[in-house]
Amino acid sequence: MKRFLKDESGATAIEYGLIAAAMGVALVAVAPKLASQITVQFSSLGSHIATGK
Repeated sequence: MKRFLKDESGATAIEYGLIAAAMGVALVAVAPKLASQITVQFSSLGSHIATGK
């Protein structure tokens, strides 16, 4: 039983899971803001390519 309580190998996997979940939440929160900015940049790039400037 003592060996089971001292075993921390599963704790690392849980920590990585929590980090991945936090990054997922952050990505979902930021994605809509980035999407509009990326659309503007691609539109600008397309107009520059079309006009040759």
